[in-house]
Amino acid sequence: MTASSPDAAFPAARPRRLRRGRAMRRLVAETAVRPENLILPMFVKEGLTEPVPISSMPGQVQHTKESLRKAAAEAAEAGVGGLMLFGVPEHKDAAGTQADDPNGVVQEALRDLSAEVGDDLVLMADLCLCEYTDHGHCGPLQADGHVDNDLTLERYASIAAAQADAGAAVVAPSGMMDGQVAAIRAGLDRAGHTQVPVLAYAAKYSSVFYGPFREAAEGAPQSGDRSGYQQDPANVREALREVALDVAEGADMVMVKPGLAYLDVVAKVAETSPVPVSAYQVSGEYAMIEAAAERGWLERDRAIVEVLTSYRRAGAEQILTYWATEAARLLR
Repeated sequence: MTASSPDAAFPAARPRRLRRGRAMRRLVAETAVRPENLILPMFVKEGLTEPVPISSMPGQVQHTKESLRKAAAEAAEAGVGGLMLFGVPEHKDAAGTQADDPNGVVQEALRDLSAEVGDDLVLMADLCLCEYTDHGHCGPLQADGHVDNDLTLERYASIAAAQADAGAAVVAPSGMMDGQVAAIRAGLDRAGHTQVPVLAYAAKYSSVFYGPFREAAEGAPQSGDRSGYQQDPANVREALREVALDVAEGADMVMVKPGLAYLDVVAKVAETSPVPVSAYQVSGEYAMIEAAAERGWLERDRAIVEVLTSYRRAGAEQILTYWATEAARLLR
């Protein structure tokens, strides 16, 4: 018997029998999203006295240190699996020196959260320079305006050590530099952080769906774009090659970003990856559903759960989503 050769035909075969009633559907469901599958991305901005709403992401804010701690506690209480921290510093420069400053905004936040929720949530730190550089690119620039890949690797290794020193349980490089995982692994090991995993943004596409994030993280490029180092949306084999390279360099987990428009990539990566696979439900996806729901064009809660289920069905074992806390409550 094979899937293409059913053992019975209508009227004996009636698949609808297993769809009658919520309890039956739940019993035979092939895919489930659990709160512990979810990772909450959070923005903390230096110098704020009150949280600042992000206009293009209704319900999301740039946090103060105090509001970040409160939101993290709520996520832990809801059963969320982890947090991903992004920092917005007061001062930026060409090298992004605040990114690895021991007193930088993310390092301070990590120390606070590690003490308060570090036993209940996996604390992750996004590792990049776009929020910290005055030019908005993911590494120091060469004279011709292109990112200097190898100099950037040195910066990433230093940032990884600073984040781990401050309490990051996972570092997550998102800059799409060649060789970044190997450089970060070596930097962590030199600093004595041999047990800190690397979650590599292995297949990060140059996507229009990052638009609202640029407001949230205040890291839009001041010139050009990131298509010279992020992946072309047309390519799938390239994603599989990037994942294989990152795993060979020591990545403990890999990520596909964005998710919804790239579920085929998520599925292909999940089929072959020897390490856990994450996917990022990015700001543009969040904003689209929020905007449609606000206009009454769809049922918001059902849309949230349905889209998250599609991520799990495609093979994502962890999902980064701005709805993580709310979704965890819905799922419970």
